[in-house]
Parts: sequence; C-alpha cells; structure tokens
Amino acid sequence: MRVVDLIEAKRDRGQMDPDAIRAVIAAYSRDAVPDYQMAALLMAIYLNGMSPAELAPWTDAMLRSGQVLDLGHIAGVKVDKHSTGGVGDKISLPLAPLVAACGVPVPMVSGRGLGHTGGTLDKLESIPGFRTDQTVERFVELVGTLGLGLIGQTAEIAPADKRLYALRDVTGTVASIPLIASSIMSKKLAEGIDALVLDVKVGTGAFMRTIDDARTLAETMVAIGQKMGKKVVALLTDMNQPLGRTVGNALEVRESIDILRGEGPADTTALTLELARTMLSLGGKDPAEAERALKDGRGLERFRQIIEAQGGDPRVVDDPDRLPTATREVVLEAPRDGYVGAIDTTAVGVAGVCLGAGRAKKEDAIDPAVGLTIEARLGDRVAKGQPLVRVHHADRGVDDALARLRAAYRIDDAPPTVGPLVIDRIG
Repeated sequence: MRVVDLIEAKRDRGQMDPDAIRAVIAAYSRDAVPDYQMAALLMAIYLNGMSPAELAPWTDAMLRSGQVLDLGHIAGVKVDKHSTGGVGDKISLPLAPLVAACGVPVPMVSGRGLGHTGGTLDKLESIPGFRTDQTVERFVELVGTLGLGLIGQTAEIAPADKRLYALRDVTGTVASIPLIASSIMSKKLAEGIDALVLDVKVGTGAFMRTIDDARTLAETMVAIGQKMGKKVVALLTDMNQPLGRTVGNALEVRESIDILRGEGPADTTALTLELARTMLSLGGKDPAEAERALKDGRGLERFRQIIEAQGGDPRVVDDPDRLPTATREVVLEAPRDGYVGAIDTTAVGVAGVCLGAGRAKKEDAIDPAVGLTIEARLGDRVAKGQPLVRVHHADRGVDDALARLRAAYRIDDAPPTVGPLVIDRIG
C-alpha cells in the first residue's frame, strides 16, 4: 500500500478502499506512516468527507488498533457519556460519580483539550496528585469497586485514535463529522460499555454550528453504536454561550464540586441531572434517583472516593482552595448599558487558550490555575463598567485574551431570545 495513493483518492473525492483504510490505520499506529502524510489524509477527509462504506472500516480499524475491554464480569449495565466539546463543559466531572452512586457503572475514557474546547483529563489533572494514566487492569478494578474509573486513552485502548486526536487538534481538521464520529465511537466502544449517552453541542462554541450539522453528527454516532449492538441516545444541547460560570481547569473543578453540593449554576446543574437521568434509564435504574443522590450527598462522596483512589487529594472536595489558583486578575467591563445579545463562545474558548488553559500546539503545557469567570450571560442586563468576564492569569497572553473577549461580547439595546439548553433527543 502506498499512502499517497489513499491521499490522492480522497483528495480527488474518490472512495478509499476498506482494506487500504485498515492498513493505513494499522501502519500509523506502529509509526510506519509519518505525521505529515496522515495530516494530508485528514485534511482530504475534512474537505471531502467519508461515505458510510468508508466510515465503518475507519471506525473499526481504530477500535481494533488496541484492546477491546471485557467488563462482562461487572454486574449491571455499563453506561458512559461523551460530549462533543464545548466551552466551560465540565459536566463529566459531577455526572460520572453521581450516576455511579446510583448503581450504574460508568467506565469513562476521556480526552484532552481539543482546539478551543477544554478536556476532561486536563480538568481532572488540576486536582493535586490525580492520575488519569491508570493501567487497564486498574481501570477495570475501579469500575468494579467504585462503579467508575476516569482515565485517558492508554496504549491499549484505541491507540490510533489517541494519536489522530492530537494531530487533528493542530492541523485544523477537528470539525469534521466523520472524524469526530469515528474518534468518539472507536474510543467508547473499546471501553466495554453496553450503552452510551452523547451530548452533541451546537452553537457558537461548538464544532457543529448549526442544528442540522449537530443532528447529522448525532445520527451518525447513534447509527455506528446501534450497528455494534449498543444502546445509544444523543442529546443536542446549546453551546451559544459558555456552560456554567467558569472556563479553565481548576476553576471548572471548583464548579463541579459546587454542582455536587447542590450549589452549582442553574444550567450546569440542569444538564448534569438531565444526562444522569438518561444514563440511569439506559442502565435500568429509576431516573429520579439522580436528584436524590445529588441532594443526599452520595454523588459528592463518590467524587471524593474516586479522587483518592486515583491518587488525588480528596481534601479538595471540602477545601477547593487546595486547587491551583491564579495570582492575578483583570476584569473585562461592559462598554455600555444594554443586554448581552450574543457571545462568540469559540472566541471565549480561544481566550482561555491564550492564557494557557488550553493548547495551541499539541506539545504545549497546560496551566491549571488560569481561566475565566463568566459574570454576564446571554440576556443579562448590564450597566456600563459592570464586569462581563474576570480573567485569571499568570502574565501570559492577557492582552490577546482581552481583545478576543471584547470582540466576543455584543451588547444590544433589547434582550435576545435565549433558546432551551436541551434542543433535541435522538435515539
């Protein structure tokens, strides 16, 4: 197989041969295909898409590039959740322990920040000592004993996807429906799950900007999962503004703790509960148990337990000041009286990257302490000089971040129409 033949076929809008697809994924996994050739193939796919006949072998090849876990010995229906990525989207952190505390095992393999969006692993690793690099054996043990494990992709789980994930992040090929769908589903199906809930974001801060594109992505992933014999439900949720009040790794851990205390922002609490109810239903449990586990503290206690079990400092649950904290702050103020009429949420996410909360290049280090506190949301009335965003920084990229935030906020004379948080349900 010549990789350039595959690149040229997709460049010219032809069909990639299934055997060639499997061969190139296998070769890339063992370093026999250089990044520059795979980047060229990814760009060709980004521009010209993949047919179902190509997507199936592509996903299967990534799934089988590593070990497919067997969790059959663990009682119960194993259910995971995945978000397609948003700004301020910390929902996995309170959701997984909440669902596990209700008796549904949650084997969760997550990723790092991608483009302007944050990553669950980066958030978890802002907890002092927390280790996401658990072995497969330890991961299975955690799911068996605590009902959840929170890890990153290991060398055993979909290793081809792990490499492609990082390469897409720095080659402008993130927002591709077939690449997103195959990345998510290969990783999730390798976990040994029985069911999956997908949170497909749509709006100015999502990779899918339109409802039609988000629905296409959701239907593509649901179809892949069902073909593999899994129960899959997708929720289309709004990402026309940052989710919750914080953007940045340690800041989002603080907010996650607030959610589990019953003190979180209305939108993040509502979405956590909606996803939890869906996961519990797929797991054969009473969906109303989600609210009960939030109110009686079982979800918070399970979060404490998983932090300790994965090497983190469980004291952060009671004392979030133990989390990394930025030493400097600057405030973006409203330029005039009016209403927050629109927010370019991608620009908000990029502002966080400028500060060091995300990566511009795949080798960049994350600063867990920096980020943003959102003081004004869509529809809020603001007065001139009122804080819109608090910028927590470490003297890195502050001017660039502020410029992007100023451009991101539009102040209007009349309040906008703000749509629902959950837009649609598929599956």
